[in-house]
Amino acid sequence: MSIELVYPADVSNRPRSAVEVETLVLFDEVGPGLYRYLRSRGLADDVADDVVQETFLALFRHLSLGRPRDNLRGWIFEVGRRLGSKSRAQTVRRRTVEVPWAPAVAATAVAPGGTPETTIIADQRYARLQRVVAALPDRDRQCLLLRAEGLRYRDIAQVLGVSLGGVAKALSRALGRIATAEREG
Repeated sequence: MSIELVYPADVSNRPRSAVEVETLVLFDEVGPGLYRYLRSRGLADDVADDVVQETFLALFRHLSLGRPRDNLRGWIFEVGRRLGSKSRAQTVRRRTVEVPWAPAVAATAVAPGGTPETTIIADQRYARLQRVVAALPDRDRQCLLLRAEGLRYRDIAQVLGVSLGGVAKALSRALGRIATAEREG
């Protein structure tokens, strides 16, 4: 991930406020997960970077105004999801073509350790699981991806605007399909 906060030279040496420190700590803890989530939703690298930066700028404003600090992790993912959707809509309006991911490049990567046979088996398993996840209904896939980022059911419900039971059912369906694919694979 290429996310990095860059400060102008005149402010990089000054003391930081408690809000700045809290924002930076959350950026380090949650930023990489938010970036992966946005990439999994189809945003290009540079767009996902921009959305993460905008999300943490919004967080800084939120905290500076003394707004609630409870469940900031869920708040960050919710704002990131909304900004990502807005960014995707702008991209569609501009008819900008995103560079597709090149599977050929991934195939040339050297796997650390293992035999060629185990590498092939692992690649096949990964591809099978990717197809299963891609075939999930959008809500089930979003719930699964947010859960994989460590969000609790309640946080996922808040981020996606669904009931707690809806999250539980979506995750149950998604994990059931993955388990079935594993048994059949």
